[in-house]
Amino acid sequence: MSVDFKTFVKLAPAVTAAKLPVLLRGRHGIGKSQVVYQLAASLGLPVIERRASQMTEGDLVGLPSIDGNRTTFNPPDWFKQACEQPAVLFLDEVDRATLEVRQGIFELTDSRKLNGHYLHPDTVVFAAINGGEHGESYQVNEMDPAELDRWSVWDIEPTVEDWLSWGKENVDSLVWDFINQNREHLEHKGDIEPNKRYPSRRSWKRLNDVLVGAEMMEEPTPAMFSLAQSFVGFEAAVSFNDFAKNYERVVTVEQLLKGERVEALAAFSLNEHCAMVEKLEAEDVCKEKLSSDQIENLAEYFISLPSEAAMKLWGVISSAGYQENVVNFHQAGDGRVGEHFSKILGA
Repeated sequence: MSVDFKTFVKLAPAVTAAKLPVLLRGRHGIGKSQVVYQLAASLGLPVIERRASQMTEGDLVGLPSIDGNRTTFNPPDWFKQACEQPAVLFLDEVDRATLEVRQGIFELTDSRKLNGHYLHPDTVVFAAINGGEHGESYQVNEMDPAELDRWSVWDIEPTVEDWLSWGKENVDSLVWDFINQNREHLEHKGDIEPNKRYPSRRSWKRLNDVLVGAEMMEEPTPAMFSLAQSFVGFEAAVSFNDFAKNYERVVTVEQLLKGERVEALAAFSLNEHCAMVEKLEAEDVCKEKLSSDQIENLAEYFISLPSEAAMKLWGVISSAGYQENVVNFHQAGDGRVGEHFSKILGA
């Protein structure tokens, strides 16, 4: 059974607290590495990352030296660091590693040691692979039951909300709004044609960083389209370019709460209204006290909405946990909010 990142982040600390290794399985570009670094930051630990796919047996266990009539193995610097100080030891692409390297990892995950060198008591081990139910799409090795038994195994299937929640602080509003309103372009999930470029969560982040760095977010150009196509493929690039050309139609949460862009809101489709409500929820504005003007502006918007979007907005306000906002909103618009709500329920 797959879990989203919200569930994984909530439960993984229970495993790491017991100093047991954690294995993330999932498609490429969904953010497996990113969430490992996020968890490491929450633990206050540095990340020691190694690509198991690039290791030889010597890279893992170290090189031998002769001490008198004995041979001992000197651990590599990264493993010595994980033994001497607390860290998150992150082994990526384990199912692409050679059999000898994976057999060495057996001891590491089972006994927290390699060739007599023990991990620091507070070091935790993570790994990431593309195998599992998506393994047939990748050139990876199968992991047998004994190998998997050493890990706490998590099949990750992130939601769009996972990315949008992360993206609030990590991508430009143009990219965030595009994905929020065009969720089918976040990543490709169908059959894969050989050598065709498809979008992924990672590729959108990389495109964002390039466009921000090149100062191309303000105005769409042929160069923006060419760059987008190189990262997310033709179909997603076409949609993104069209969206960027019409971005002036996009209304921000701040503008909504100020009662601005009323004409633009009136021209919205149902899907655009639902996306607007989701953006309002993503910014958590309803979890704090709203001013009387903000309540009235939200009320005017609520009254103008189709029933599906209106109920979605009511759910965001009522579930935010700020009871005073709920009471004030229900009474706003000279009682028209309550009337509109009753009309929707009656219908």
